[in-house]
Amino acid sequence: MKTDPHGTQPIVRAATPLGRASAALILTHGRGGSAQDILGLGAEIAPEGFALLAPAAAGNTWYPNSFLAPRAQNEPYLSSALARVQAALTLAFDAGIPPERVVFCGFSQGACLATEFVARHPRRYAGLIAFTGGLIGPLDEPITLTGDLAGTPVLFSSGDPDPHVPWQRVEQSANLLKEIGGVVTSRRYPNRPHTVLEEEIREGQALLATVTLTLPA
Repeated sequence: MKTDPHGTQPIVRAATPLGRASAALILTHGRGGSAQDILGLGAEIAPEGFALLAPAAAGNTWYPNSFLAPRAQNEPYLSSALARVQAALTLAFDAGIPPERVVFCGFSQGACLATEFVARHPRRYAGLIAFTGGLIGPLDEPITLTGDLAGTPVLFSSGDPDPHVPWQRVEQSANLLKEIGGVVTSRRYPNRPHTVLEEEIREGQALLATVTLTLPA
């Protein structure tokens, strides 16, 4: 078995080139989706001046089992997936974009991946948008986070019930990120399908607009 199954996959770029961008939006697609798919969502929510970076998963899937499965059952795919998010972040850093100008956004499996990355690498980021996702691991196992998000804005937005992501985990994730310094907003949509609503897109636009407002002239 490959130890880094996603390692050769591309990081697809769109919108403002990194060398001219004032901020970056790192986008992680869902199971069965693609980097191009999630870039479409990014184009809807990102204002001018953002570079869009979307890592691609091998076989269009970041890890084989549910995000609620024991973590060992999703290895080495999960560690490889987290490394691809780090690689996208490194591209932003190398272009001179600091963490406080980087937003992470994902849908479904990609939202879980983005949430996990931010929670395990806490610092002041420009934001995290988790469209239907939460921290990775079984519901009956405790999750401990350390570090400081230092006021990072966080948006959790999900349907309830959702066929893949129980609201219980969304709430738990929101509380845990709040405990390590995230400024967390949770949006629950009763009986919403497994998708992203126009209202959620507007919420994402609002979060990214706050990033733009804080950028130097």
